[in-house]
Amino acid sequence: MGKRKLGIIISRLLTIVVVLLILAFVFDDYLFFKSDVKEHLTEQGIELNDDFKILHNESGGIRDYYHKFEIQISDSDKKKIIEQIKLAENFTDTVSSYFYLPESKNRYTGKPTIANYENQREFKTEYYKPNGQGIAPTYRIISISKTGNKLTFEDIID
Repeated sequence: MGKRKLGIIISRLLTIVVVLLILAFVFDDYLFFKSDVKEHLTEQGIELNDDFKILHNESGGIRDYYHKFEIQISDSDKKKIIEQIKLAENFTDTVSSYFYLPESKNRYTGKPTIANYENQREFKTEYYKPNGQGIAPTYRIISISKTGNKLTFEDIID
């Protein structure tokens, strides 16, 4: 059509966009910062006052996506979060080692549910929210280790 330069520019721009998308997907775990941790925890009503260290971060999956990170928190933040879990109106300490909140809920309808409990190794708060027919429910788990100052966040979409 006589617009060779325009074609070259457009093809290069599209190539750069595709390469950037691939790199963003591949390096997603390396582009995870403390601000991202605070954002995920704030969505669940947990605030950290002291500095923390990101120990591990991973995400993956296409249809069954998950995101999991572990952080080292201070003693005071650990005590505050455990107290927050224990003071929740639905807190229970009678859970054995295994509990799966979505098992007892309708996958597509219903209200968001929060479970706060303690098992032998950790304190947990789980959030489950059905998002309607054809949309994966929101399922997030926050665990605080009893033996160390480790907080684990899991976001599971299946």
